[in-house]
Amino acid sequence: MPNITITIGSRAFEVACQPGEEQFLHSAAAMLDDEAQVLSDQIGRMPEGRMLLMAGLMLADKTAGLGDRVKELEAQLAEQGHELAQLRNMPLPEPEQIEVAVVPPFVTDTLAELAARAESLAAEVEEKAQAS
Repeated sequence: MPNITITIGSRAFEVACQPGEEQFLHSAAAMLDDEAQVLSDQIGRMPEGRMLLMAGLMLADKTAGLGDRVKELEAQLAEQGHELAQLRNMPLPEPEQIEVAVVPPFVTDTLAELAARAESLAAEVEEKAQAS
């Protein structure tokens, strides 16, 4: 079992932990040290036990606040999941009917005649231009 040294409130402590948990313990100690530093800055020097107790209580308060926030977010997520399930179970809306204007056949026939006349006129113009 590894022994590591952590520093909290400018005081060193030797702590044993399970193999592989060293980084977690260092992180937890850093959080506790941050709280101890806040206490030290506000109150000044205090007995080790009291400093650790107060820093631990401050962390516990923050953790409880985060726990409450997690519960709120879980409730919101559950509510949104319920709404999503309702939306997924709703029947699909009836498709909209859209009217598209249809070009009557006589218009396309007329356009085809005009195109044929234009081609004929263009051919005549070319013939006259070549003859000149």
